[in-house]
Amino acid sequence: MAANTKNALNRMKFEVASQVGVNLKDGYNGDLPASQAGKVGGNMVKKMINDAKNMMS
Repeated sequence: MAANTKNALNRMKFEVASQVGVNLKDGYNGDLPASQAGKVGGNMVKKMINDAKNMMS
């Protein structure tokens, strides 16, 4: 994965986590409950799908 893409996804992860009320920290976040990690991941996917739809229209 290109460094730019990795950085963009990382920024999106922190942005989405903030929006859904999940407190992420830099580095290891393996201590998060699965429900919180899933909330962040699921909302990231929703955002990527909406962005792709907007680009196509």
